[in-house]
Amino acid sequence: MAIDPDGRVLGGITNFLTFVMLNVLYLILCLPIVTIGAATSALFEVTMRYSDDEQGRPVRDFFAALLPNAVRATTIAAATLVPAVALAFSGVFWFAGESVIGLGAAILSFLGAAYLFAAFLFGMALVARFQSPLGTTLRNALLLPAAEPLRTLFVVLLPATAVALCVIFPALTFLLATIGIAFGAYVAAFIFRSAFARYEPPAA
Repeated sequence: MAIDPDGRVLGGITNFLTFVMLNVLYLILCLPIVTIGAATSALFEVTMRYSDDEQGRPVRDFFAALLPNAVRATTIAAATLVPAVALAFSGVFWFAGESVIGLGAAILSFLGAAYLFAAFLFGMALVARFQSPLGTTLRNALLLPAAEPLRTLFVVLLPATAVALCVIFPALTFLLATIGIAFGAYVAAFIFRSAFARYEPPAA
């Protein structure tokens, strides 16, 4: 019996295990909190590259992508994700007030949090894709959610749906912790690539 290392079954198993490893590594590297930006940009760099005809070696490339973009990714995460979390908590506070003004403030806070979270995701993808100056990357991260509303909706719905499903069906948390995040990043990679392609100069 001959085993084809490039066979579909073996290739599928290899891809599955690779995404599991990426998922676990990502979660471990996010534990210090301040490394969330660097880990997320590295994950997006790997998945965007892999979504382009399965190029590269995801696990090795993930480690290789961590340090080069760490400063830009961490700075942009601090400028987008931190205020997004603050606005989300503010929305919860206002919503608990049970008043019309509080409800309006809560809605605005949640919308602002969602926009900044989308800016964070776009920012991490921009860091992963381009070697642009920090200011340019941050500006583009803040503008892209408004310029690409449909793609932004899909990008934000990916993690939002995953979290909602885990709340409704707690057993799915295991799936999210083992492969769900990496797979979601892989799906998001196609959205990011299609969005960036609209603004990249055509190849000569």
